[in-house]
Amino acid sequence: MGAQPKRRLSKGRGARRRSHQALTAKQLVACPQCHEMILPHHVCPNCGSYKGTEVIAVEAKTKTKKTE
Repeated sequence: MGAQPKRRLSKGRGARRRSHQALTAKQLVACPQCHEMILPHHVCPNCGSYKGTEVIAVEAKTKTKKTE
């Protein structure tokens, strides 16, 4: 078994260690074709375009009504 700490660490030392663990929000940009928010330098999942050209064929989404 390894060595055990002899004293409790202070709140400040623990807070300084955890100061780099904060989560950051993803940076989103508007797609120039459909204006959907996407990650920069990625193909738009909504319209399938990248830098103004269609690179993947995306099926049109159809709205379906729930029948109860």
